[in-house]
Amino acid sequence: MFVVLLRFSDNAGAAGQHMAGHQEWIKRGTDDGVFLLVGSIQPGPGGAVIAHGTSREELRKRVDADPFVAEGVVTAEIIEIAPGTVDERLGFLL
Repeated sequence: MFVVLLRFSDNAGAAGQHMAGHQEWIKRGTDDGVFLLVGSIQPGPGGAVIAHGTSREELRKRVDADPFVAEGVVTAEIIEIAPGTVDERLGFLL
């Protein structure tokens, strides 16, 4: 599984111009079953995505297609996690 951190850059002021495309990107990721959770980093320096069922390379392509990433609104960091112990409700991650 992966955690993607999307941190606002110096170009964060352009977020409004690309919000519709970014929201469509999120919808596509959830519809495809890749994004398990999408939310804001608190207190607001960007967003985070938990992704599953994809390779690092495919996720990198998907992240690069986010208009926020492509237009430099955010920088993206992908962190890979190899689940070892999980609550039974998250057993599908193993």
